[in-house]
Amino acid sequence: MKGQFGNLDDSNNMISFTNLLFVPGNRPERFEKAASAGADMICIDLEDSVPEDQKEEARSSVLSALTELERKKTAVRVNGMKTKAGLADLLALVESEHQPSVILLPMIESATEVEIVQAIIGDRIDGLIPLIETVRGLRAGDEIAASEGVAAMMFGGGDFSAELGTKMEWEPLLVARSQFIMCCASANVAAVDVPYIDMSNDVGLDEECKKAKQLGFRAKAAIHPKQLATIQKVMRPSDADIAEAKEAIAAYDAADGKAISHNGHMLEAPIMERYRRILASV
Repeated sequence: MKGQFGNLDDSNNMISFTNLLFVPGNRPERFEKAASAGADMICIDLEDSVPEDQKEEARSSVLSALTELERKKTAVRVNGMKTKAGLADLLALVESEHQPSVILLPMIESATEVEIVQAIIGDRIDGLIPLIETVRGLRAGDEIAASEGVAAMMFGGGDFSAELGTKMEWEPLLVARSQFIMCCASANVAAVDVPYIDMSNDVGLDEECKKAKQLGFRAKAAIHPKQLATIQKVMRPSDADIAEAKEAIAAYDAADGKAISHNGHMLEAPIMERYRRILASV
């Protein structure tokens, strides 16, 4: 059984958020500000943004914040499951009276890691989001995406580009992104794209969001609140998209589900799936 989080309808296990705002776990004064920034969901990060000597303090801050933050809009990225800090994060969340809606699992390279986390955390949360950040993880991507409890997967471009020895840009990572999308599609889980790291380049962010959406990503992460407006504008269905979907579905239903020509385009079952997904995400 898949995780409950964000199912669009009975036939999909797609998440409904289009943006995920990261906030450092060692900056508790920013938690509420991030939560009120208008993001679909915030992710408090205990991994890369927190120095080793601040891991315990950050963990305590997160556990305290979970008592006040809106659960369904809160995620936590723990440290890697192959690290002492990661195991401590997971056990602390299990024992807490308050859990986030979602847990992000970094540097996942096998389905076994996800299975262990799912066995420990169980139904205390709504879903897991493994991060695929290495070649080894990508090669196991089909099995990871199909693991119980997985609600979505996220592409980790930073570590991936470091392993490949390339810049964290679109073209060098296009093949890896494309393979990642295939893994998500094979298990019918949503794909979340890596943040755009040039915070001063609004045009570049807009272009990368459009490319990610065209490739099949359902959401994109952000590292600053000012990125949210662009991500939301691009990743969410436009009014025109919604109107087109409603009209196409009405025409298809009127034809009793038979393949028809509509406004010069063929409507048949696979095409209708995209239109239904658009409406379900509104």
